[in-house]
Amino acid sequence: MIDFNDSIISPMEFKVSFNKLLEKYEQLAKSEDAHLASKAKRILEVQEPYPALRDGFCDLALLDTYQDQIKVLLQDSFADVLTDNEIKTASLPLHNIIFNSSERFKTIISEAGDDFEITIHNLNDTESYVLLCTIVLYHCYGISLNFKRPFFYEIPDANGITRHYKILYNADFIEVERKPETPKITEKDLDQLLDNFDDIDLWKDKFPPNGYVLKGFVISNIFDVTNDQAISNIKSSLISRGDPSKKDFIEDFENIFQAFFGLKDLKVGFSIYNKEDVTFERAYGQTMSSYLLDDEECINCSDFLSRWSFNRLLNEKKFFAISDVEATYKKNKTKKAFLKHLLEKGVKSAIFAPIANQEGLLGVLELVSFTPKELNSINAQKLADVMPHLVDAVENSKNEYENMVEAVIQQECTSIHPSVHWKFRRAAEKFIKENIIENRNTSFSKISFDDVYPLFGQIDVSGSSEARNQATQKDLKLQLNLALKIINEARKDKVMPIYDHMAFQVQEYVSQIEGDFKVDSERQITHFFKKEMSPFFELLRKSHSELKNDIDDYFKKIDEDLDVIYHYRKNYDKTIRLLNRNMANLLDRRQLGAQDMYPHFFERFKTDGVEHNMYIGESITKETSFNIMHLYNLRLWQMQVMCEMENEFYNNQHLYPVNLEVASMILVFNQPLSIRFRMDEKQFDVDGSYNARYEVVKKRVDKAFIKGTEQRVTESGKLCIVYSQSEDEEEYLSYIKFLQSKHVLGDDVQVVELQDLQGVTGLKAIRVSILYTNNEEDQKNGNSFYTYEDLMETIKS
Repeated sequence: MIDFNDSIISPMEFKVSFNKLLEKYEQLAKSEDAHLASKAKRILEVQEPYPALRDGFCDLALLDTYQDQIKVLLQDSFADVLTDNEIKTASLPLHNIIFNSSERFKTIISEAGDDFEITIHNLNDTESYVLLCTIVLYHCYGISLNFKRPFFYEIPDANGITRHYKILYNADFIEVERKPETPKITEKDLDQLLDNFDDIDLWKDKFPPNGYVLKGFVISNIFDVTNDQAISNIKSSLISRGDPSKKDFIEDFENIFQAFFGLKDLKVGFSIYNKEDVTFERAYGQTMSSYLLDDEECINCSDFLSRWSFNRLLNEKKFFAISDVEATYKKNKTKKAFLKHLLEKGVKSAIFAPIANQEGLLGVLELVSFTPKELNSINAQKLADVMPHLVDAVENSKNEYENMVEAVIQQECTSIHPSVHWKFRRAAEKFIKENIIENRNTSFSKISFDDVYPLFGQIDVSGSSEARNQATQKDLKLQLNLALKIINEARKDKVMPIYDHMAFQVQEYVSQIEGDFKVDSERQITHFFKKEMSPFFELLRKSHSELKNDIDDYFKKIDEDLDVIYHYRKNYDKTIRLLNRNMANLLDRRQLGAQDMYPHFFERFKTDGVEHNMYIGESITKETSFNIMHLYNLRLWQMQVMCEMENEFYNNQHLYPVNLEVASMILVFNQPLSIRFRMDEKQFDVDGSYNARYEVVKKRVDKAFIKGTEQRVTESGKLCIVYSQSEDEEEYLSYIKFLQSKHVLGDDVQVVELQDLQGVTGLKAIRVSILYTNNEEDQKNGNSFYTYEDLMETIKS
């Protein structure tokens, strides 16, 4: 005997029994309907010689032995006239021990393949055990926990497409009994079970395996819900979004549409419509194919599509199908590019469906098949059920893209630092509540932070104005000499007053460059080249063919946008650009570590170098954790970063087209101040007239001279620390001494007074040499940053 319970772990011992069904026929045998009563009696007579059919059995072999009798007993449930259409089985509940089924079910299983084993797709072993326990609770204890949920089979068809079938159980013919040795479920047990669905050990303790007996069978009415499931899957995949760049996302999406249309070779493509340019473009973030675009990033709609298809998609917002691409191409007089393109891709039938909302076309869904007539205007009607979900998804994707664009603009142009973002969010939420929810007309709240300590630093190109002037002079002189050479060649061939006049003007400008180069000189000479020299050379090119090559060479050296030679200035501008980028990137990377020490506001600006502002204080962090030590840590960190930036610059000077020098400066302000975000300028600034002194010093101090001299306070190779209070001097001298011990700064410390600035007096500065290192490992790791605690430890030792 093969007991089918041996392969099942269940709280029940299963027995196939037709007792409940036979009891129903016993009632029908007493019916006043003679035909119905006769039929019921005949069925009861078939069972009578076989008591096991009523008492129940668990021997798998008996299912074959009683096969004919079982078929008679189930003849009303499995009508012959419906057997080719209905999908129905008789089985044990939740298990694949099936002993009777309709012909259509048999066909479905046969097409799935010999190695296919049917299982409930969305029910695991734990869930199955617990569900059977709830059946016990209902039948033995009268407790209904309502654990009913839809179950599904996933069965491949003859084409290999996975089809989805929903199972509806009829459990009218089961009865459950508790075995005498099995303990009863108490109210305390039930309380435990209600809160511990996932604790399978607890369930098995309260409902031991085979502790109950289930006699009977269930009838499964099964329905093909592939289309419904496909629509649900399309909706789910579009809502969850996943990662559209992943291959499995694309494959899963195509599989869903293949099941939806029942076509194994169906492929899905997608393209975005750009309303402004009237083009189809590749979808953002997608690696999904586009059968309109192929390898192109975008195509012009009117050039690619026929007038009819263009109007169908864009204006009528209706799909069109091409059931036979090859035949349509041969009949089409205009031979539009997209038909030829589809043929070249092997596409034999296709559907193009507009994804559109009230505002117009958003994109096009492209369904293609490599078999003629598989896609057509008839099965295209199925898209009506999925297009609303696609429209929602594309709208969401478009909004996400716009948000991303705005985020990039905000990050690159009007960045709000994370340390203060919370206050902007709080103000925005307040603004929305008052103006949108409560319909009050209020303004956006003032964003300010009080009692914060400022830190300012800059690494600036020394003599940047002079360096750019030199580059400008070289460019202009080079162009003037080239022009003079051509004019002199023309003078040799012909004597004309205009030639002499042009040569005189050029020589005058050369003298001006070599002698007294003024602020307005560049503009004057550039205007001369553009308005006089260029037309003159165009005339010479026609009248002096022998000068054509020289004139062509002259114009090749001219920048198209600026109309002048832009060689030395280009190298200078490129150097400044590279310097700013490299210094800013290093500062940004180091700033991440500084935030870990204590959160603070940070911003930087690119000029002829890089400036940075930092503000630290309790009002920024929202916490009552600020200690003056956090300020000391940040000041020491700032000094180290300034030294590292100098090292970075000088160790990589070979990367810059022009050799320049830089000078570094730190401004110390020892009093807390208030800062306010200025909405019109989209940046923070100090708040109040007293605090404005700090901004004045920031803008002017790097141009200040040492008192009694004409020497700038900032100098290449030195770190300059500007301050006004004696306690600042003591603090920073201790930092310098510490960094000298770490071989970051040199021994030549100089304390100087600064000449008075407009409205600002009493400033002093510490100047100390920066030590440079070629240690690549230190550069790679960003050196070790020392903290204020390290300083204190050094002082103590």
